[in-house]
Amino acid sequence: MNTEEILKRVRKIEIKTRGLSQNIFAGQYHSAFKGRGMAFAEVRSYQFGDDVRDIDWNVTARYHRPFVKVFEEERELTVMLLIDVSGSLDFGTCHQTKRDVVTEVAATLAFSAIQNNDKIGVVFFSDKVEKYIPPKKGRKHILYIIREMLDFHPQSLKTNISVALEYLNRVIKRRCTAFVLSDFYDTHDFEKPLQIANQKHDVVAIQVYDPRAQSIPDIGLLKVVDAETGHEMFIDTSLKKLRHDHEQAWKIKELMLKEMFAKSHVDWTRIATNQDFVQSLLLLFKRRN
Repeated sequence: MNTEEILKRVRKIEIKTRGLSQNIFAGQYHSAFKGRGMAFAEVRSYQFGDDVRDIDWNVTARYHRPFVKVFEEERELTVMLLIDVSGSLDFGTCHQTKRDVVTEVAATLAFSAIQNNDKIGVVFFSDKVEKYIPPKKGRKHILYIIREMLDFHPQSLKTNISVALEYLNRVIKRRCTAFVLSDFYDTHDFEKPLQIANQKHDVVAIQVYDPRAQSIPDIGLLKVVDAETGHEMFIDTSLKKLRHDHEQAWKIKELMLKEMFAKSHVDWTRIATNQDFVQSLLLLFKRRN
């Protein structure tokens, strides 16, 4: 894509995802992702039933009558998007690729975050950290992130989710909410790094997949290419056993993912490339309330 095409797509994504975050997600996001704790707001006169532990003794002594401290939720969050940029994200048999869906979901989360005055940062990863964008606020920052997602060219096409999670723990010192956006096609075991990351931060997994990954149609001889290794081979899709084995392998992989997220206490949702992601995100937010 040339610069003009990128800017057009950025604008198109902004219009769609900003509207979604304003009209649908703003309230749900606020209640689903809590701030860091309670911060002091003001003092007021003591009222019957107030906790005596909240009495501000300095102000009380000054005015010779009791005053209590009032606290409110410390709302500001740091939100990190850990975005898979490996080769398998370029796959899509419907109207869009997995990468297109990841871009729109990430943009929606980013606009929801800044509406709640949260900072947003990004880690692009393959089997290594490809790029880190430190957390900042503001529309200009989000448009820069969207532009990078549309035009980013990774050095590697492979996947290693552990690398991204370990990097997150190193660079973000205070607790944050971290969304991992990936198809989770990873041959490495990332369960332990996921558990460690979720102890320090609030990790949420968003899996994007294409329906063709679930089942192969009977269309005869088919050439398939592994997007991450470049390995090519022909398969005979007319073979019932091949189609059955493929479907079973998908089910086993999904079950293992589901069990790992449950064991790690990580909230998880999945979104298909032929599906409107709005409902999946809303259900994810509601489960966290």
